[in-house]
Amino acid sequence: MALDIAGAPPPGPDAADAPVEELDARYAPYARRDAYGVMGRGPLAPAEAARLAIAAAVLLPLRLVAGMLVVLLYYLVCRVCTLFAAADGGRPRLVGWRRRAVLRAGCSLSRAMLFVFGFYWIRETDKRLPSAEDVNQGRSEELGRPGAIVSNHVSYVDILYHMSASFPSFVAKESVSRLPLIGLISKCLGCIFVQRESKSSDSKGVSGAVTERVREVSQDKNTPMMLLFPEGTTTNGDYLLPFKTGAFLASAPVQPVILRYTYRRFSPAWDSMDGARHVFLLLCQFVNYMEVVRLPVYYPSEQEKEDPKLYANNVRKLISTEGNLILSNLGLADKRVYHAALNGSSLPDNRHQKDD
Repeated sequence: MALDIAGAPPPGPDAADAPVEELDARYAPYARRDAYGVMGRGPLAPAEAARLAIAAAVLLPLRLVAGMLVVLLYYLVCRVCTLFAAADGGRPRLVGWRRRAVLRAGCSLSRAMLFVFGFYWIRETDKRLPSAEDVNQGRSEELGRPGAIVSNHVSYVDILYHMSASFPSFVAKESVSRLPLIGLISKCLGCIFVQRESKSSDSKGVSGAVTERVREVSQDKNTPMMLLFPEGTTTNGDYLLPFKTGAFLASAPVQPVILRYTYRRFSPAWDSMDGARHVFLLLCQFVNYMEVVRLPVYYPSEQEKEDPKLYANNVRKLISTEGNLILSNLGLADKRVYHAALNGSSLPDNRHQKDD
């Protein structure tokens, strides 16, 4: 059963001098519990260090090459499918065979990329809630198509899974649209591009763009569903942070999905580690595990439609209960404080011996 925990107390000027154990307890949703320790820099047993060295020499290069080939192949598919295609708001308007080709290739190649990352088997559960079925059975046509997938956020791998399962669009920085290879792919995904550093793209503007797209999805079956992570940042996978209301402002139904990553040595959760180190360690782990629980479509009540915050909180409680996740009041600002404090801490050599 999920429990509520209080938010972290103000860090104060001496946060960087606090013991690592105290920081982990205070910022529990971001604390790593795997064999690699704090920020992936903990001491390794000789056997683990040898295993990592062999993987870095053999497995890592193979996976990097395979991953690049997958990206290149999908880029070529997108390039062919967008030839002579009409543009709509800066993105290609894909219909008919073009959309089918991009969708099927995208799902298949996203699954192939997960395989490259070591996710050979993914355990998926379609969890049906009797109460939801009783209320909504036979009414999906009337109540509308889900406008967004809402999911807990644990790792960048989350996006690959959702692309392999339902090929949604998502919010990305405007600069992504200009990247080689990835730019065209993101346009075919139907991403919403925003300039986060610009005053014209503040939280209200982004929320407005998301709300407009969610409504568009519910009315046009050819518009890809939005993928939204209402927490706004990643955790270690055991906690669920407060939900932002952007996914719920349109009052459209949502599809809740729960992701969990089990592990023996390295956790795929991207919680308190820099990106390059995390990708390196993830690719050096021969097998990675993922569990997915897909809940029934959540149709908001009239009261929830009028109160997006209530809607968001109720969906959050549902995901927490069904995923056995602990509710936390921390947020992105607390995560930054935790990272800053860790970077200023001296880590004891025996920090994670009990977790090996």
